[in-house]
Amino acid sequence: MSAIISVDEITVGETRERKPDWLRVKMPSGENYQRLKKLMQAKNLHTVCEEAMCPNLGHCWGRGTATFLLLGDICTRSCGFCHIKTGRHTWLDEGEPERVADAVARMGLKHAVLTSVNRDELPDGGALIFARSIELIHQRVPGCSVEVLIPDFKGDRDALKIVMGAQPDILNHNIETVPRLYRTVRPQAIYERSLDVLSMAKEVDPAAVTKSGVMVGLGETWDEVIQVMRDLRTHNVHILTVGQYLRPTRNHLPIMRYWHPDEFARLHDEGMAMGFQWVESGPLVRSSYHADGQADALVPARTYDG
Repeated sequence: MSAIISVDEITVGETRERKPDWLRVKMPSGENYQRLKKLMQAKNLHTVCEEAMCPNLGHCWGRGTATFLLLGDICTRSCGFCHIKTGRHTWLDEGEPERVADAVARMGLKHAVLTSVNRDELPDGGALIFARSIELIHQRVPGCSVEVLIPDFKGDRDALKIVMGAQPDILNHNIETVPRLYRTVRPQAIYERSLDVLSMAKEVDPAAVTKSGVMVGLGETWDEVIQVMRDLRTHNVHILTVGQYLRPTRNHLPIMRYWHPDEFARLHDEGMAMGFQWVESGPLVRSSYHADGQADALVPARTYDG
């Protein structure tokens, strides 16, 4: 019988209560999980699966999929929900794309997901590292689609053009929360700027599939979430993910409430009615959850330059 992560009491609003049963997950285990863990360590690579304490780590690694975290494991921003360390880098690992592409080849992936910390101190925000990683994966693993979950690059169109020039199959940038909560949840981000990034990506490469994600449980209302979904559709986003915010530590933002699975099902139906091509909505859904299935269904075959 597989072990279950212990159900701890956590803060919900100003009270203490236990996690609902639908949020219990299995501890990571299995042959594929151990193989990937050793490979990441050997290649000195980071994954957002580990750094962000993703509840689906065991599920995804057991299937042989992982989300690579580029540009180190220290972020220049301090979002109230995120478990990744905050600070300043003094170096840039230019050999990282080579190691990422090699790991993708060794894993035999059909769909690779690349994300990163924010590197606001870099002139291009790390766009060149993204682009080189995409290019090398396309070269070394023909047929492997590539999804990138990018920062906002401070709205720099030139940085975005560098990434889109490498022809990622899916361009993901998470909106994360409703505009009213941005000052608390994403203090260094701007709601309208994130929407613009998604629109610009489609303008730069009309063939790209665009994607975004929202967390719930931070104090937003139903109507506010629906409006965010409408805004994303207005900005031509194809794929939407919606999941429950889970507090990484007591130093992070508290959970204001747990959304019920039935509410996530309603959000799925609302999103599909709005015209999203794919809506992944559930308590444990994260940006990369079932990303390979989304790529299989929505990414057209195309020839890559270079």
